[in-house]
Amino acid sequence: MSTLQEKKPATMYENVMQQYNQVANLVGLNENIKKILGITNNEIIVHFPVKMDNGEVKIFTGYRVQHNNALGPYKGGLRYHPTIDVDDAKALAMWMTWKTSLAGLPFGGAKGGIQLDPREHSLAELERITRRFTYALGDNIGPDQDIPAPDVNTNPQTMAWILDTYMSTKSPSSRSHNNHIVTGKPVGSGGLEGRDRATGFGVFLTIKLYLASQGKTLEGKTFIVQGFGNVGQWASQFMVDEGAKLIAVQDAHATLYKEEGIDPITLTEHIQPRKGSIAGFTEAEEIAPDDFFGLECDVLIPAALGNQINQDNALSVKANLIAEGANGPITTEGEEVLLKRGITIIPDILCNSGGVIGSYFEWLQNRHGEIWQLDEVMQKIEKKLTENFKRVEKAVEENKVDWRTAAYIIAIHRIELAYTQRGIFP
Repeated sequence: MSTLQEKKPATMYENVMQQYNQVANLVGLNENIKKILGITNNEIIVHFPVKMDNGEVKIFTGYRVQHNNALGPYKGGLRYHPTIDVDDAKALAMWMTWKTSLAGLPFGGAKGGIQLDPREHSLAELERITRRFTYALGDNIGPDQDIPAPDVNTNPQTMAWILDTYMSTKSPSSRSHNNHIVTGKPVGSGGLEGRDRATGFGVFLTIKLYLASQGKTLEGKTFIVQGFGNVGQWASQFMVDEGAKLIAVQDAHATLYKEEGIDPITLTEHIQPRKGSIAGFTEAEEIAPDDFFGLECDVLIPAALGNQINQDNALSVKANLIAEGANGPITTEGEEVLLKRGITIIPDILCNSGGVIGSYFEWLQNRHGEIWQLDEVMQKIEKKLTENFKRVEKAVEENKVDWRTAAYIIAIHRIELAYTQRGIFP
């Protein structure tokens, strides 16, 4: 007797392939180019030993997936998370290809990371793990080949360790030519003023631009944020500064709610000595996690991990606008439900592209041996983001499609043009 099996939720990789194939078919993408963009160029898996503080040796698994470099060197973050695997890295690398293409940058897409929970390791252990991972990757990364950046659970310090390790493998005379091996570095190590807030600023700015296109402002608007890492913190701060009210925050440890509004600066100060956890914040009420997406609000910012909004909880979303601070936070089934309900989604490849745009300017700054000031950097990022937003807005109107589809049409067309003009070797 046969039994019906419950359908497994789609993985991030299945989601990104669905998105890609849908748009590729819609625009009639050349079949040969469709094949090329449907696969990754390189999938690197490394296993490496690291000595722990207690003398024990542990084996770690690291990934670097390089999707496509038709437009330039591979570019993408490194995340430290227990769930990262090669399929996740493939999905995230593909999204990076679309993101850099949409932004008009001379980069391709890559992503990677290490399977670990950084909360379980000391700072000294994380340094040794990072340095050993960098060494294991070897010549698979490079300032004109593949340029890593921070992502989930990594930060400027992580990038500084990678920079130092990579440069140490080069001859003394060539080390200064490799400062752009990573972006998102500390300012004192060649980092860009403003890179820390670039992704969160982009989330805020795309929300502001969308509301302006509807004749509205952020003044008095309520918003909720899932994930209070770098992106969630900065996006919240920019939103509140513009007159919006943060009424709820959720992370893996707690869900906070306060109708009168949560101060993002106070919450940031609370999490710093607690390894990023919002739990125990006394200036807001703790509510059940399942109630988060159903809260009454104007804007929802998912800024945590992928596949958080699905066909089950999408029905409970009350926000009229969702701004994807994370990569792939909505499943394709969840998105279908949301769009049918008339909810607008600003897609990740546009919404959170402020980070890679900031990374591009850092890469340029290092290559040219220049140092730019914060005001100058933020103006550059705002100008680039606004141009990209207007381009997608125009594509929405001309093609009568949703915002994600419009963004994909632009991104895929730019790469298709590169292949059409250059041809396929040999």
